[in-house]
Amino acid sequence: MSTHRQNHAGLLERLIFNNRLVVIFACLLVTLFLGFHALQVKPSTSFEKMIPLEHPYIQKMLEFRDDLANLGNTVRIAVAAKDGDIFSQEYMETLRQIHDEVFYIQGVDRSALKSLWSPSVRWTEVTEEGFDGGEVIPQSYDGSAASLEQLRSNVLKSGQIGRLVANDFKSSIIDVPLLETFADPQDQSRILQLDYQRFSHDLEEKIRTKYQAENPNVEIHIVGFAKKVGDLIDGLMMVVLFFGVAFLITMVLLLLFTHCMRSTISVLVTTLIAVIWQLGLMNLVGFGIDPYSMLVPFLIFAIGISHGVQKINGIAQHSSGSDNALTAARLTFRQLFLPGMIAILADAVGFIALLIIDIGVIHELAIGASIGVAVIVFTNLILLPVAISYLGISKSAVQHSKRYAANEHPFWRLLSNVAHPMVAPISVVLALAMGIGGFWYQKQHLQIGDLDQGAPELRPDSRYNQDNNFIINHYSTSSDVLVVMVKTDAEGCSRYDTLSAVDELMWKMENTTGVQSAVSMVSVSKQVIKGMNEGSLKWEALSRNEIILNNSIARAEGLYNTDCSLAPVLVFLEDHKAATLKRVTAEVEAFAAQNNRDGLQFLLASGNAGIEAATNEVIATSELTILTLVYICVAVMCLITFRSIAATICIVLPLILTSILGNALMAFLGIGMKVATLPVIALGVGIGVDYGIYIYSRLESFLRAGLPLQEAYYETLKSTGKAVLFTGLCLAIGVATWMFSAIKFQADMGLMLTFMFIVNMIGALLLLPGLARFLIRPEKLAGKAGSSLFAH
Repeated sequence: MSTHRQNHAGLLERLIFNNRLVVIFACLLVTLFLGFHALQVKPSTSFEKMIPLEHPYIQKMLEFRDDLANLGNTVRIAVAAKDGDIFSQEYMETLRQIHDEVFYIQGVDRSALKSLWSPSVRWTEVTEEGFDGGEVIPQSYDGSAASLEQLRSNVLKSGQIGRLVANDFKSSIIDVPLLETFADPQDQSRILQLDYQRFSHDLEEKIRTKYQAENPNVEIHIVGFAKKVGDLIDGLMMVVLFFGVAFLITMVLLLLFTHCMRSTISVLVTTLIAVIWQLGLMNLVGFGIDPYSMLVPFLIFAIGISHGVQKINGIAQHSSGSDNALTAARLTFRQLFLPGMIAILADAVGFIALLIIDIGVIHELAIGASIGVAVIVFTNLILLPVAISYLGISKSAVQHSKRYAANEHPFWRLLSNVAHPMVAPISVVLALAMGIGGFWYQKQHLQIGDLDQGAPELRPDSRYNQDNNFIINHYSTSSDVLVVMVKTDAEGCSRYDTLSAVDELMWKMENTTGVQSAVSMVSVSKQVIKGMNEGSLKWEALSRNEIILNNSIARAEGLYNTDCSLAPVLVFLEDHKAATLKRVTAEVEAFAAQNNRDGLQFLLASGNAGIEAATNEVIATSELTILTLVYICVAVMCLITFRSIAATICIVLPLILTSILGNALMAFLGIGMKVATLPVIALGVGIGVDYGIYIYSRLESFLRAGLPLQEAYYETLKSTGKAVLFTGLCLAIGVATWMFSAIKFQADMGLMLTFMFIVNMIGALLLLPGLARFLIRPEKLAGKAGSSLFAH
C-alpha cells in the first residue's frame, strides 16, 4: 500500500496484514487441532442438565431423594397382547423374558425394577383367619391352566389393575427406574454416565424389535424421559443433513450474489472453520451436543455468513478503485472490522445473559453460542480479508461491482422512500400498531411449558406419542406423576392428624381438573381397615386408634420412609400441559399454606410432573428478565459504539418488535415457551443486531458526508443494504428446510428462526430509517469528524 494508506492504517491492521502468512499458518494449525477435537464431539445429555437444580421443588426432591422411589427418570414398557389377554402361558413367558432382558441393560436401577414377575409385587386378601397374601406370580407358577387362573385371582387382589395391569387386562407394565451414574460392569472402580442414545437403542433392538419378531401376538410400547431423549438424539443426526442442504443453498445464493467462485468458497470455508472451532472448543471444555443446543452450530454458521457477506461486498466495492486485492482487503478491514466487532460483542453479551436461567442445558447453549461468536472475530473478520488479499476478486465480479455502483437502482430508490418525511410516519405507526397487537396477543395466548400430551418435541404421529396414547387410554395411572412430600417428625407419619390431613389433600387433588387419581399410605390404610372388618364399605375410613393405624400402614411399603418421617402423595395427572401443572401445584400450595404447622409440612415436589412444574416456573420468571438483559446489553454496546441515544433507539427498537412478534407467532401456532424454545427468541437477536449496526454505520458515514437523510439511505442500500437483504433471504431459505424435520421442536425452531431472520431484516431495512427521520438530525452530523467509534 502507499505510504499515505499505511499512515492511516491502525496498529491491528498493520499487525495482521504485514504478517499475512503467519495469520494463515496460525489459523491452519488451530483448525487442525480443533478439527480433531470437533470429531470427538458426541451427543450428550443427562436428566439433571434438564432440570433447574436451584428451584425449591428440585431442592426438596434432592434432599429427600434417598427416601423416595425413583419417580423422575423412569421408563415404562407396556407389553400388550394383540389377541386375548395377559392370562396365557405364551404371554407370561414373553413378559418374563422381557423383564429379565431389561434387568441387564446398562443404566437400569435393578433393585427397583418392577413388573408382575417382581417378587415385590404382591396380593393381599382378608380371610376368616385374617390377612393372607403372597407374590402375584407364586413360586409354584408353571403356566398350566390352574396356575393361570390363580394368577388371574392374584392380580384381581393385588390392587395393580390400572397401574401395572391394564384396565382391559390386555397388557401389563414393566416399570424401569434409571440411574444417572453407575459402576462399569467390567471395572467396578469406574463410574459410567447413562448414555441415553445407547439406552434407547437397547430398548428398540433388545426389547421391541426382538420380542415383537419372536412373538407376533405381542406389541410393545415404551415411554419415559430417557426414551424421548433417545429419539430426539436420533433426530439430531438429521441436523447434519439439513446443515448440508443449507450449505448448498447458501453456496448457490452466494455465487449469484458475488459473481465470483473464489469469494463464495472463501466465505463458506472461513465460516465452516468457525463452526469447526466452536465444536472443538466445546469438546475441550467438556460439553457435547444435546437435542436442545443443536441449533448453535447453525447459528454460528448464520452469523458467520452474515459478516462474511459484508466483507465480500466491501472488498468488491473497493476493488473497483484499488490497485490490487491487498489494498481492497485492507480498506474493507479498516471500514468494517469495528462495526463487525461491536456486532459480535453485542451477540456474545446477549448470549451470556442466558446464563441466568438455572437449567444446565441452557447454560451449555449460552456458553457454546458465546464461544462460537467469539471465534467469528478470527475467522470472518480477520482470516477472510487476509485470504481474499491473496485470492482477490474475479474480474467479472469487479466489473459487476463497478456497473452496480454507477447505475441507478429503481428498487433501492423506491425502498429509500421509507426515509421520506411523508412515508416515515406511516412505517413507524404501522410498526407501533403491530407491536401493540403482538404484545396483546402474546399476553392473552402465550403459555409457559408444554401445550400437548405426550412429548410435544416429537410429531403427534411419532412412535413415542403413539405409545404414550396407548398407555393413557389403557391405564388409570399415567406417566405424569406429581409427588407431594409430607414431612413429619420421626414416627409421625402414622399419626391420625397427619393421615387425616393427607386424606383431605387427596380428596382435594382427586377433585381438581386434570387429576386422574391420588395414592398414598392413606389409600392402603383404608383398604386394610376395611379388610379387617369383613370388607364392609362402612369401615373404609381412617381409625383414630393408633394401634389400628399402625397395623394398617404396615403393608404400605414404599409409601413412607424407614423412620416414618416422610410420606409421599402420588398424584397421577391426565397430562403435563402447562395449564394442568399450574392448576394442580397452585391447589397444593394453597392447601399447604392452610395446613402446614410444626411437625407437619406439605412440600412440592418430585415426580416428572413436579420437575416440569419447576422448570415452567423458572422459564416464566426468566423470560422477561432474559430479553430485558439482552436488550440492555445490545443497547449499551450500541451506545458505546455510536455515542448516540438516537442511534441506539434506531437499532434496538426493530429488534424488540421482532421479539414481540416472535412470541405472538409462537402463541398463534400453539408453541409453548419452554427450554427448547426460549433461547430461540434471545438468540435470534444476534442476527438482527448485525443488520442494524452495519446499516446504521454506513448511513451515518453518508450523513457525515453531507447527504440528506433519504439520499444517504439510498447510498446505504446500494452498498450495505443489498448484503443485508441477501443475508436475510439466504439464511431464511436455508433454515426453512428444518420445517420438514421429523422432530417437531426442530421444525418449530426452523420456523421461528426463519421468521426471526426475515423480520429482523425487514425491521432493519424499513423501520430503522423511519425512526432515523424522527430521531436523527442530519445537519448536526454533516461535516463533523463525529463522536462515533466508526469515524476516522
